[in-house]
Amino acid sequence: MYLGIDLGTSAVKAVLADEEDQIVGQASAPLDVSRPRPLWSEQDPEDWWRACDAAVRRLGGEHDLRSVRAVGLSGQMHGATLLDAADRPLRPAMLWNDGRSEAQCAALEQIPEFRSLSGNPAMAGFTAPKLLWVGEHEPEIFARTRRVLLPKDMLRLRMTGDAATDLSDASGTLWLDVARRAWSPELLAATGLGLEAMPALYEGSAPTGRLRAEVAGAWGMERVPVAAGAGDQAAGALGVGVVSPGQASLSLGTSGVLFASSDAFRPNPERAVHAFCHCLPRTWHQMSVILSAASCLAWVSRLVGARDEASLLAEVEAANRPCEDLIFLPYLSGERTPHNDPRALGTFVGLDHDTDRATLARAVLEGVAFAFADAQEALVGSGTPIDSVSVIGGGARSPLWIQILASVLDRPLAYREGAEVGPAQGAARLGRLAATGEAPEVFCQPPPLAFEAAPDPGLRDHYGERLTRFRDLYARLQGGFR
Repeated sequence: MYLGIDLGTSAVKAVLADEEDQIVGQASAPLDVSRPRPLWSEQDPEDWWRACDAAVRRLGGEHDLRSVRAVGLSGQMHGATLLDAADRPLRPAMLWNDGRSEAQCAALEQIPEFRSLSGNPAMAGFTAPKLLWVGEHEPEIFARTRRVLLPKDMLRLRMTGDAATDLSDASGTLWLDVARRAWSPELLAATGLGLEAMPALYEGSAPTGRLRAEVAGAWGMERVPVAAGAGDQAAGALGVGVVSPGQASLSLGTSGVLFASSDAFRPNPERAVHAFCHCLPRTWHQMSVILSAASCLAWVSRLVGARDEASLLAEVEAANRPCEDLIFLPYLSGERTPHNDPRALGTFVGLDHDTDRATLARAVLEGVAFAFADAQEALVGSGTPIDSVSVIGGGARSPLWIQILASVLDRPLAYREGAEVGPAQGAARLGRLAATGEAPEVFCQPPPLAFEAAPDPGLRDHYGERLTRFRDLYARLQGGFR
């Protein structure tokens, strides 16, 4: 079997895939996010390891992990974990949805070669501007920083003792020359760092080391290889077979991502489209990112006192009523594509005395779908072909939400078996590739189709009119967010 570990924002998930690439076991352990000040979003790296260890041990309580041949990793991207000379964290990790470094982004954009090397605009969630912020506001911590790791690579350090990362995750730091698939000394120097502070770079399917004896013993495993792995979006796309041009995935996780595979580096920073390395050799991808997707549903469920998201979705399905006047802007953590606006705020417009919690929740589902329409327009406008789209992530378990999305995007959306597992399945696939050396294009096929949602003609026309209003509202409110 093959073990895939995904370090998410709200939980660490571990899955087991068998020789037929079927998920035969899974376990998870929760994580909390600290928001001590406006725009801040942090986690304690030690909590990542505790959750990872708990998830794997729970999996080991139900399965014999001695049959695991390799481990693959995936994780939330962009997080800045600053380590001292003894590889101890110097401060809480600043996460992908941390928006405090807006001023530092503006400084990076003044570097003439910045976008030509990174292929991406400077965004507050990325890693490099966070280091500039630390250098300006916490200079004593910056002075003690000897290494910077991404979140999943902190797990690798604990598991193997190796400081390494993969190219897909490294692409989100703004320190990578994405076209050359190598660290850029120029981009590192812009944040006061050198190559010595960076982990070794690997393709996602390459092994980076083996489990340490004490970790293997604690988990009841052999000292198996650990693959370089991938950022969560590249891993999720790989899990549903998005490896060739024209193939795309739509992720409904904490954030939302429209991801398209590419055979070349095609940047479009002007529309806040990300151009990154994929987790397979000689492959790149583009993606549009919205910072709040399924997290909006979790938020409104807490707001209205629903038992959980599933029960609130059931109320929305029972009402079966598209919103007429109520519109939700889903910018609870700011926004990336296409606005690149860390100060954008979530907003309900059109409340009245008849608004109930099912209506609020329906507006949230629709608002996230409208944000995806903006993301799709930016991606397609970059010249990226999209022939087929597979939906992944926890939010993908709602047929209603997929139907709304298909109607707003005006394209069929495929839901594949095991899609809710998301990046963890891709991580398990990368672990297998590291152990077997199989050809990725042969092995990484799409899982069987569970169902496909086609656009509903009536909803498509209805949402076409409301999408225009949605976009107009952001334009009108943008100045008020400051």
